[in-house]
Amino acid sequence: MNSSPSIPSAEQATALSSYTLWQLVRYMLRLGTLGFGGPVALVGYMYRDLVEQRHWISDADYKEGMALAQLMPGPLAAQLAIYLGYVHFRLWGATLVGLAFVLPSFVMVVALGAAYKAYGGISWMQAVFYGVGASVIGIIALSAYKLTTKSVGKDRLLGAIYLVSAGVTIATQSEVIWIFLGAGLLVWAVRGPLKRTGGQLHSMAWVAPIAGALSLENLDWHKLGQIAAYFTYAGAFVFGSGLAIVPFLYGGVVREYAWLTDRQFVDAVAVAMITPGPVVITTGFIGFLTSGFWGAVVAAAATFLPCYLLTVIPAPYFKKHGKHPGVVAFVDGVTAAAVGAIAGAVVVLGQRSIVDLPTAALFLATAAVLWRFKKLPEPVVVLAAALIGLAVYPLVAHA
Repeated sequence: MNSSPSIPSAEQATALSSYTLWQLVRYMLRLGTLGFGGPVALVGYMYRDLVEQRHWISDADYKEGMALAQLMPGPLAAQLAIYLGYVHFRLWGATLVGLAFVLPSFVMVVALGAAYKAYGGISWMQAVFYGVGASVIGIIALSAYKLTTKSVGKDRLLGAIYLVSAGVTIATQSEVIWIFLGAGLLVWAVRGPLKRTGGQLHSMAWVAPIAGALSLENLDWHKLGQIAAYFTYAGAFVFGSGLAIVPFLYGGVVREYAWLTDRQFVDAVAVAMITPGPVVITTGFIGFLTSGFWGAVVAAAATFLPCYLLTVIPAPYFKKHGKHPGVVAFVDGVTAAAVGAIAGAVVVLGQRSIVDLPTAALFLATAAVLWRFKKLPEPVVVLAAALIGLAVYPLVAHA
């Protein structure tokens, strides 16, 4: 495979892969539109669909992408998608795949932000998230199980790293970069040097905020500059998935700048959780509440641009040296730690979403149904859970 960072021709790309760039772009558009569950579930979907079922991406390329996404700051799922676009189609593929993955959820959060402003809040969101949150944990748990069996298996060293990483994630409720680096170095040492030495919507009133926000008149350029600077910093220096960036965002947008109230911030996180695509797209919702449509554009672009650059710049070196035994050992260690962190995140998120018997039942039912009917689309299950939440939550809330 050509390791040069230059863009291959259409003929070269076809020779390198069993699929076209536009097939991958269409897949990422679909995943960005229908992929619920946040980063943990999304990276699981990519492995299942692109590695196991379609065979578009090799297991080694997927592991390299996971390792790079964990080692670099920024949103995990978006970085992995960008890297997978780079595998056969280089910069052009990385760019189009990244845009396709992020754009659907961005459009959704802007529309929800307009509805939020028009109706002074989204009262039905709690009921929907009550059901969806528990169901999504079931989806995430299955994805984590598959990644665990494939990436860790019966290897005792990788298993120990996996358990330590999961424990640290549960204890700290965040993903620790030093665990990933240390795990990679440990496996490299053991397999290398050490081995060698021995409100409800009743009308279209929500359209007005979008139409008004599209205007460039009366923009607060100073605030837009603050938004650009802050979210660029968040995208460039916060490691881990949406689980890690949420408390960081709270400290900035609520405490430091006071752009949102506590309630608005909680609603922004809820919007990110009930919409498909990357959880970090909540920055678009926050930007919209702060400065309208252009605030959403600036916040989302500032968040994702660093992760794009921090993926495509080192990608050629990962492709060139990724098959070296030392690099393979390092990647195996990082992958084991990453999957352990994902499993730990399942526990952390489960503690917040499974709060009573109905949510526990939804969690178990989701896992059981998807285990039994492997071809059943997850969005169908999520929609059913949302309807159950709308029906059950008012009864539980007033009990």
